[in-house]
Amino acid sequence: MLLAALFAAFSCGNKTAPTDPASGDGGDSKPEPVEIPIATPAFAKGADISWVSEMEASGKTFRKKDGTKADILAVLADCGINAIRLRVWVDPYKGWSGKDDVIALAKRVKAAGMALMVDFHYSDFFADPDRQTIPSAWAADKSDMDKMCKHVADHTTDVLKALKDAGVTVNWVQIGNETREGMLFPTGKASWNNKQINLSDFVSLYNAGYDAAKKIYPESYVMPHLNNAYLSASYGNPMWLDDFKAKGGKFDMIALSHYPHYESKMWIGSTEKTLSPSEVNQYAIAYLKKVASDYGVPVIVSEIGVNSTKSGAADLLASFMTEVRKISACKGVFYWEPEVDGVWKPEIYSKPAELSKYSGTTVSSAWVAYNQGAFTTDGKPTTILDPFAN
Repeated sequence: MLLAALFAAFSCGNKTAPTDPASGDGGDSKPEPVEIPIATPAFAKGADISWVSEMEASGKTFRKKDGTKADILAVLADCGINAIRLRVWVDPYKGWSGKDDVIALAKRVKAAGMALMVDFHYSDFFADPDRQTIPSAWAADKSDMDKMCKHVADHTTDVLKALKDAGVTVNWVQIGNETREGMLFPTGKASWNNKQINLSDFVSLYNAGYDAAKKIYPESYVMPHLNNAYLSASYGNPMWLDDFKAKGGKFDMIALSHYPHYESKMWIGSTEKTLSPSEVNQYAIAYLKKVASDYGVPVIVSEIGVNSTKSGAADLLASFMTEVRKISACKGVFYWEPEVDGVWKPEIYSKPAELSKYSGTTVSSAWVAYNQGAFTTDGKPTTILDPFAN
């Protein structure tokens, strides 16, 4: 009765929920999906596999370590993965990481018994600190804050309600992706001026997403996401969070990205120091502890990756995982796109004109394949994922 009451409270518009064609029922007698909650793990050993449906469509298959062909979720479960992260774009190239793609993947995640994180980019392509491109369908409203907030709320509601109607539990929701510089540029751009950050417009946009998410999934962790988990207190992130909170930003958890091979410099006093990957790990561990202590909420590493072409990559991840498991406030680590092999790449990467259109930036040549995956070219997991087995 409680599940039925909750479903009725969160449903709106068309009351006919999607049904499973394999159920065998016909006509109007098909039962509506019922959300069967999947518990949030005490520590999420996660993977963002948002590329996987395009990989499968291109003919890519996966194998367990013993060479047995298997569904990617079974392969990852065999590696110890218990949670999946999926990004959502608004109107992406050929629908990859759009709402329908996400729902199809999320239903597979549910069937595998894994927890789910949904990562809203509020863009038609990747959002990151340098690129937060307004979706093309919203661009005409970029100067109208009320309309932009409504777009954020409506999109968040649309995707999450569709997931709930499909019977999927969402354990975590990211409102924006790597938003330390803001989101939906220029509308929600956070301007830096002598270390003073104006986050007011960004907070309005973010809170529109936060409130919409909590209406659909009130028990989910809803959170902002910042890049560079290694940054010290002197470099901006704690100040960002102070200002974000002071301006009314709401959060149940804080999500961070950590790429030790990419993140190599930081200011220590008045000197910019180049860090080794192991030093980047050490600063990230210290920063995770500080953020959790300062803001009294759990933290989660919602993206991590190590460069599989560099020696010691597996050991670098293993040492980080060992230390992060000692932090009681850290509730998980998600490896970003482990299923790629350094050779496969999405179709759009070979099309500069399409990259320019969807990214909102001028791209003059094709992009190379991502080299921080954790699978071989024949579809088997490498030793990089071994730390997730423990």
